[in-house]
Amino acid sequence: MSLIALDHGDFSATLSPRGGALWSFEMRHQGRTFPLLQTRGDGASDGADLSGCFPLVPFGNRVRGNGFSLAGKHHVFLANTDDDPFYLHGDGWLGEWQIVEHAQSRCRLSFEKQQDAEGTSSPYVYRATEDITLDDEGLILTLTVTNLGDETLPFGLGWHPFFPLTSRTRLTAGASHYWTEESDRLPGSREALPRALDFNEAQSLPDHWVNNGFEGWDGLAEIAWPDDNLMLEIRASDLFTRYQIFVSDISFDPTYQKDFFCFEPMSHAVDAHNQEGLAGLRLLESGEILSGSMRLQPRMG
Repeated sequence: MSLIALDHGDFSATLSPRGGALWSFEMRHQGRTFPLLQTRGDGASDGADLSGCFPLVPFGNRVRGNGFSLAGKHHVFLANTDDDPFYLHGDGWLGEWQIVEHAQSRCRLSFEKQQDAEGTSSPYVYRATEDITLDDEGLILTLTVTNLGDETLPFGLGWHPFFPLTSRTRLTAGASHYWTEESDRLPGSREALPRALDFNEAQSLPDHWVNNGFEGWDGLAEIAWPDDNLMLEIRASDLFTRYQIFVSDISFDPTYQKDFFCFEPMSHAVDAHNQEGLAGLRLLESGEILSGSMRLQPRMG
């Protein structure tokens, strides 16, 4: 599958209709090219999980017991990958998106999830659109979902970016609390931030497995790569009040080289379907819309 190329000023990006995935985002400066996302595969043949960033729709991560109850009805999910027992990260990252618009510096993709006669992996029926735009300051991603089903259901949005990681990479991202992780990769308890995971002030990523959700985020974050004198500012719209941090290890992924980490803006908590108040998920009636944006703005210095 051919990648879609975007270019504007000092910035370039490539994306794929497979999974609505952003395969690369790069900045040119003084004759050098700096990759701002970490890609681990071939965009022509690999899935979105190996891309630089993919959308989370109609919500992100996992749901305890692969199900939830709402308004007296129980809804069930089916696992949607071969290597995870949970319905993981929604459908968009596994689907084929359609190109709606494509110009030199922008592209719009669209994906529809329908309920077929035999049922699907989830009760959701929706249309998602993703707008990818380069401008003078960097990259803007906008994700929108419309409930096309007859039922009112809780929706959420997010992105799953993979960022380059070195021993000197530093992250700044405010939060008030975090969630511990249980053995099934679901959240345990809401706790005060431990020193190693308190990114209210810049610090390095832990050199071990991390898979935790954070809440109380103001939508601003910064990643610094001192070796390249490079910084990336992340600005998310008000919808995104939480984030997830993921650092892999070789027991989970034998090929992991400690060369990437994930900082995932999310509108909701993991397993929000089963939390009081739906923990950031929004109930959408048929035809209602949810939308949010994220800007990636790099700079030298």
